Amino acid sequence: MKIVKLGLISILAAGALFAGTYDVDKDHSNVGFKVKHLMISSVTGKFDKFTGSFEYDEKTNTLENLTGNVVVASINTENEKRDKHLRSEDFFDAASFPHLTFTLDKIEDDKAYGKLTMRGVTKEVALDFENNGTVVDPWGNRRVGLSLSGKINRKDYGLNWNKALEAGGVVVGETVKINVDLEGILAK
Repeated sequence: MKIVKLGLISILAAGALFAGTYDVDKDHSNVGFKVKHLMISSVTGKFDKFTGSFEYDEKTNTLENLTGNVVVASINTENEKRDKHLRSEDFFDAASFPHLTFTLDKIEDDKAYGKLTMRGVTKEVALDFENNGTVVDPWGNRRVGLSLSGKINRKDYGLNWNKALEAGGVVVGETVKINVDLEGILAK
């Protein structure tokens, strides 16, 4: 009987259009990056601790008030020595600047425009935006999937550390590729 009721609720909810505030589901979201190493390969990483929320209206497919907060010390490249270096003053200086933040200004076509703050520096960024749609999960929760991706120059945010290579080039590339996949749950 419980399964039948849950199924009916899911069917009824699937037919309705919802507007409201969605909280980012950390267990089904990812805040990741990629940067060149020695100019021949790429290192990927992510941040394990982050929060976020946004307002979404299914009827109009409108996304507003997206905010995200990332804990810098949670950086994870699967290499503790490298992660320790990235937390240091050479890069993120996590002790002085413990958070990265993003605030959405607007969506136009397939672009998201907003402010990214890192290491105390705030810059306007334009990211590719993808609305992956909505669904009702098996437990009756309304969910929205969103993706943001793009490139930034790390030096614009004061992440200047590098070493020159004897054969030319540098240890760490300046361009950082950002890839964020968010799954939001409608707040109850």
